[in-house]
Amino acid sequence: MTTRYPPIEPNESGLLDVSDGHVLYWESVGDPGGVPVLFLHGGPGSGAAAGARRYFDPSRSRAVLFDQRGCGRSRPLADGPDADLSSNTTAHLVADIERLREHLGIDRWIVSGISWGVTLALAYAQQHPGRVPAMVLGAVTAGTRVEIDWITRAMGRVFPREWERFVEGVPEAERGGDLAAAYARLLSDPDAAVREEAARKWCEWEDTHVSLVPDWQPCPRYSDPLFRSIFARLVTHYWSHDCFVEEGQIMASMDRIAAIPAVLVHGRYDVSSPLDTAWRVTRLWPASRLVVVDDAGHGGGGFVTEFTAGVDAMLAHVLNP
Repeated sequence: MTTRYPPIEPNESGLLDVSDGHVLYWESVGDPGGVPVLFLHGGPGSGAAAGARRYFDPSRSRAVLFDQRGCGRSRPLADGPDADLSSNTTAHLVADIERLREHLGIDRWIVSGISWGVTLALAYAQQHPGRVPAMVLGAVTAGTRVEIDWITRAMGRVFPREWERFVEGVPEAERGGDLAAAYARLLSDPDAAVREEAARKWCEWEDTHVSLVPDWQPCPRYSDPLFRSIFARLVTHYWSHDCFVEEGQIMASMDRIAAIPAVLVHGRYDVSSPLDTAWRVTRLWPASRLVVVDDAGHGGGGFVTEFTAGVDAMLAHVLNP
């Protein structure tokens, strides 16, 4: 079983004009004649890190990664109070994926994703099932209000001291309401000091609720003020709008992908995204297989090994149906 493939550089990359003035950065690694595999990063707003290239066997796959609207190497960035986020929704991202597929001349591709990328992958596959021969999803999410409320409020029962610091970041009058919406407002404040403090506090909380991993270390990207600003802005934008999906929409539409084979990988100690979401998804998905990684949380431990193995298994399925 491969832990992860060696570091690799893109053999192709580019910028793709999509709608509303957005330009997406994309890259491809591996064999140009291999099985196409799409990777959807988490966040929203984290961008496609170089390490994600290593999930894919370069001898058998043509892996495509891109930075979603507003983050990474895509433009314009979702930074500062003047950033227009009205055209940054799940529907826009799903349309971007189709635009990218057409641009690259790909007919069908395995769709993979981690964390928020799972919600986006499910939304895409449910709209375009004919384009998806298989899926690999890690740290499973479904974009529900229950999940958002868990991360922003109920998880305070697990990390009470850290949650107190998190909630103190918003005005007292807003502490009983939608905390993602309150932070989204602060992150669009004209005062740069207000925005920076809100981004810092939001990212401190992000680091906290993924910390139950055996080998956890603080995320070094949160030390970058620009990354903090973009990441926090996009996460709060999506969460304060219920991820731009109707409540229960993902679960209610699982019949559309019921026959697509999939591997779901989820950490036993994933407090950020509790295991019950992955369990409910796999119960509604006859062709899926759930792998619970006993030494992992929201990543870490054996998560990378199992996710890579899941990709390998789906590559084998597509190559030898």
